[in-house]
Amino acid sequence: MNTLYRPELLYSRGRFIEDGELLVGESGQFLEIPEEMPLASTRIVDMPGKALLPGFVNVHSHSFQRLIRGKSESRIVSGKDFWSWRGTMYHAASQLGPQDVYDVARMAFLEMALAGTTTVGEFHYLHNASDGHPYDDPNLLSKQVIAAAQSVGIRIVLLRTAYLRSGHNLPRDPGQIRFFESTNAFLKNIGALVQDHSADSSEVRFGVAPHSIRAVGLPDLKEIAAWARDNNLPLHMHASEQVAENTACLGEYGLTPVALLNRERLLGPDITAVHAIHLSSDEIAMLASANSTICSCPTTERNLGDGIFAADHVMAAGIRVALGSDSQAQIDPLEDARELDYHLRLLQQERAILDQVGGKTLAMTLFECATVQGTSALALPGGGFTPRSFADFFTIDLNDLSVAGHSAENLLPMIVFSLNRSAIRDVVVNGRYVLRDQKHVCQDEIVSRYKEVQRKVWPTERVNL
Repeated sequence: MNTLYRPELLYSRGRFIEDGELLVGESGQFLEIPEEMPLASTRIVDMPGKALLPGFVNVHSHSFQRLIRGKSESRIVSGKDFWSWRGTMYHAASQLGPQDVYDVARMAFLEMALAGTTTVGEFHYLHNASDGHPYDDPNLLSKQVIAAAQSVGIRIVLLRTAYLRSGHNLPRDPGQIRFFESTNAFLKNIGALVQDHSADSSEVRFGVAPHSIRAVGLPDLKEIAAWARDNNLPLHMHASEQVAENTACLGEYGLTPVALLNRERLLGPDITAVHAIHLSSDEIAMLASANSTICSCPTTERNLGDGIFAADHVMAAGIRVALGSDSQAQIDPLEDARELDYHLRLLQQERAILDQVGGKTLAMTLFECATVQGTSALALPGGGFTPRSFADFFTIDLNDLSVAGHSAENLLPMIVFSLNRSAIRDVVVNGRYVLRDQKHVCQDEIVSRYKEVQRKVWPTERVNL
């Protein structure tokens, strides 16, 4: 039976309309609303006091890093920069068995769902057992993460990650032994994983993620990219997150990462460059010419001290910008969205820097970064509420204090810049409820099991159980 949703306010192209309706089919996709609705065979869901919006898309996530939230906020523990922070991350990665990986991923994905996220791109590079050897099933941990997303109910695009080396002319870092595979093993394993799932699944999709130029040398990168394109899978890759990353690439190839990808004709509309903070104007033009996407992760980038993403120059060049929670320092897609502009305000000492880019309001631009731009980056069909798109959406309580005093005209900027998570009421993925009235059916169990993993990984701390 089809379902007709009738919220008090419905998001539509940057604004909200009254008396709007959405029709969802049994397949979990949006449908055109016919002129004469067969009400006898249609379920009606009235939503008074609620606004309905398209679900958020989290393009770049490392779910296991949810474990280190709050554990690295000291120079005594984790040093002063990104490179020393990795030691804390490696410790957490080294402690996790397959069941732990599942439990931690469920916690991260639950928190995403509670924030209105309906799809996650999981940049997954935790492959091996703790001794560095592959499991009997080398895709075991990938499957655990996929199962975690299915348990929570959000869609996952598993971006299986190639991690081949610690860097140019560097010995293997023992903290990375769970990440390493050979190129042949990586391609065999991603191929087997893809083959195990339907190519048009509404719940599980795949992409290919050579981790970075640091971790994947150029000959291997070209082979992996060719395989991804032969199999019509999106490509995601860290690029220019740190100045030292650019320096190392210059030392090995004489070019920075994006310039190298451009020279080797590896850029394209199927590539998403993650972070892309330290870019030259020429590199921005290269990405724009290739119609590539950038995934910015502002809450992580500010936490790690990566630098400020030049969203103004990037958007002025016409480059799509998507968003990701990355290290899970904070899981809040609206915070990531607003920080695109807020970071620039601090730098330039002006306000609303990204307003009217492409003729759009600031709120609409930022909201699209958190929604439809992510759909494109993960090669998913449609986006928004277009027919045959996945029926993904969330609702907010119009009586929540954070949007008190709203009107249909100013509700979107209120949401983008001020919405509290307490306002998010329902989350629907593929036409099925994941959250009802802020509650997930497995929430208590997921949190309880996550706390047990926390106690195992950080045994000297007292975890509130």
